[in-house]
Amino acid sequence: MAEESSVADKEHQDFRTVMADFAAAEVAPYAAGWDAEHRFPSEAVGKLGELGVFGLHAPEEYGGAGDFTSLCIAIEEIGRVDQSLGITVEAAVGLGINPIATFGTPEQKQRWLPDLVAGTALAGFGLTEPENGSDAGATRTRAELVGDQWVITGAKQFITNSGTDRTSLVTVTARTGTRPDGRAEISAIIVPTGTRGFTVEPAYDKLGWHSSDTHPLTFTDAAVPADHLLGERGRGYAQFLAILDDGRVAIAALALGCIRACRDLGLQYAGERTAFGVPIGSKQAVAFQLADLDVMAHTADLLVYSAAAMRDAIDRGTGPGLKAYKRAASIAKLQATEYAVTATRIAAQIFGGYGFMEEYPITRFYRDAKILEIGEGTSEVQRLLIARGLGLDVE
Repeated sequence: MAEESSVADKEHQDFRTVMADFAAAEVAPYAAGWDAEHRFPSEAVGKLGELGVFGLHAPEEYGGAGDFTSLCIAIEEIGRVDQSLGITVEAAVGLGINPIATFGTPEQKQRWLPDLVAGTALAGFGLTEPENGSDAGATRTRAELVGDQWVITGAKQFITNSGTDRTSLVTVTARTGTRPDGRAEISAIIVPTGTRGFTVEPAYDKLGWHSSDTHPLTFTDAAVPADHLLGERGRGYAQFLAILDDGRVAIAALALGCIRACRDLGLQYAGERTAFGVPIGSKQAVAFQLADLDVMAHTADLLVYSAAAMRDAIDRGTGPGLKAYKRAASIAKLQATEYAVTATRIAAQIFGGYGFMEEYPITRFYRDAKILEIGEGTSEVQRLLIARGLGLDVE
């Protein structure tokens, strides 16, 4: 509902209504089935593409329109009914489109962005590896320039949107040499789907996000043209860090959708369920839990959309600077995602025994929430970044 958000201008309110209506008609009736079947909702992704959702923070010349605040609204509203589809959109934009839009050559942008922006294609970003997560700088995947080709060998894990029927490419980080200071030179390289030696392994059996597409990837002498290098050689890891702030705010928006879903589902149930002859919502124990959920939703909203407004201001050249935005992004990500995990626990408690039954959507939100504290930078990483922003020399 637009009136409950800190984003009060009419344009964004109208867009929120459009997204809420779409989520109610095209997502909510099917989300439980997609989850139970572990089925990627390709048709819904296509409809979101037609709605222009994947282009909300993309360059206009490649079909984009809108701003970062609109993208966060879209992710939040989708996330209120299906967290799996919400993360599909978040990853498609933040990890699929943004690296190419930000660092790609004109030729790379012209080749890949139109389909990605239209939602007819998806892209993944291969950073995490089997033996490194938060320490992404310890990349072991290697790429050697042999003639006019990069030959890639290694493995990636937990890669979203990497094996769908719409996936057209995965951008991967790889060691391409050694820097003068002895550290690894890490570059980003675009690997199209179907490249010989590039194998998308069977999907994970996950606790949650069942209809989101997530795979390990293997590269065995996978060769791509030299012009598939994305951005400057040796800057791959730095490039990823540069786009990660937007992803953190977008994940916080997804968490906000989860919190509001918990509040709304709990409120509805508390009005319908009776105990001792009265609705359970009339009991202080339940009423106070719902009040806490409302406070969490309100607080997360302020954090998410103040950070999103900073991003839009930076895009317009009027922002407070990247340092302030990075801090706001980490704070929003940390608080909103930890609130989301707490909110699902509270909501499940309100439902009592029914909160443990798969027939109720609260169980799906409960399973989906935990990963929010991990993906796009763990809570520990966010606290580390915030502490460093305070001037503390902490590792």
